[in-house]
Amino acid sequence: MVMKFYSLEFKADAVALYLSDPDLTLAGVAEDLGVSRGTLRDWVRAERSRRSELGTTMSTTRKTKEPATVSEPTREELQAEIAALRTELKQVRKQNATLAEERDILRKATKFFRDRDDLVNRCQFIEDHRQTHEVQRLCRLLEVARSSYYKWRDGRDARAEREQADEDLAEKIRAIHTDSDGTYGAPRITAELRDTHGMVINEKKVARVMRKFRITGVRLRKRVRTTVPEPSQTPVPDLFKRDFTAHAPNLKYMGDVTYLPVGDGEHLYLATVLDCFSRRIVGWSIADHMRTDLVADALTMAAATRGSLDGAIFHSDHGAQYGSRQFADLCAELGVIQSMGAVGTSADNAACESFHASLKRETLQGARRFGGPGACRRRVFKWLTRYNIRRRHSANGQLSPVAYEQRSATLTLAA
Repeated sequence: MVMKFYSLEFKADAVALYLSDPDLTLAGVAEDLGVSRGTLRDWVRAERSRRSELGTTMSTTRKTKEPATVSEPTREELQAEIAALRTELKQVRKQNATLAEERDILRKATKFFRDRDDLVNRCQFIEDHRQTHEVQRLCRLLEVARSSYYKWRDGRDARAEREQADEDLAEKIRAIHTDSDGTYGAPRITAELRDTHGMVINEKKVARVMRKFRITGVRLRKRVRTTVPEPSQTPVPDLFKRDFTAHAPNLKYMGDVTYLPVGDGEHLYLATVLDCFSRRIVGWSIADHMRTDLVADALTMAAATRGSLDGAIFHSDHGAQYGSRQFADLCAELGVIQSMGAVGTSADNAACESFHASLKRETLQGARRFGGPGACRRRVFKWLTRYNIRRRHSANGQLSPVAYEQRSATLTLAA
């Protein structure tokens, strides 16, 4: 049984209470105060001894029951009091040792939880120190239910299996990520795992494993303005109305120009022609200028790729190149119908904007610039070719643009 500790003030008040009324008994006062009768008796005797040495008498209220002359405590009484003090000292030392041990545990736990403090971490700390300290004490100090700790401990084998499964999956993800030049994110990697490896897997699980093993993509930096309107251009209607879809290839196209940072503050410029049906890039051109020849060469390549663009709609922004007389004459020659979005808004050409953002994000991969014009051309050419043939596209149900067109042609023939 743990002994209680009382201050000197408490002891003095207890003795004064007992001496204040001659009708009070040791047993009654001790019960009211929550102490034992023997303890209160020892306090009273100690007070009598002290007053005897000072030559004083007890309170007059006790004279009717206690003699004026107090006898010296007997040897047995002194020995009992010494034994009580020794017991109290032993309890104090034991409590101090317990507090010191708990302080050391909390110091270790502070270092252990420096990065994160969750239930799993606390259970792991208990597991690591259960040979040194009692599990009950560790659970109490860390505010963990013992049942929770033992449940966590019993699930170690299952957790080890899940950890191994995550590592195996991470290896497959790394291979796909590397094969895509570090460009694929969770949606495309999930599709690749399903199609190539035959796995039944959720995209959320792929994203979780990628976060866990730090398999990430890159971000695009600040863009450069490439749309410069031509003040004297002939008004062209918006035939898209932000509908970037088509029910078949070679019906609706979008075009835009973007910059490619190279060297020391220099730029190359890329013009593209994108089919709205499959998001395939059927024409492109790279040059060190933004003159009309740049976009004209891209549209000419698109006509060569498709064989003919007669009757197709070509949608662009209000850049000076697309509003020039030279480009209008080329469209008329190829049988292309021009369309333009509103002035000052990129949303009317959002699909091209998104495509160019992906291109620069996946070719630069976090770098500020390409190594030089030659390296830039090679890198962009490789990416565009891969984009059409192999790169999975979310708008195509995770099929590449060429594969999507081939499947569409197969379905049309079958019908």
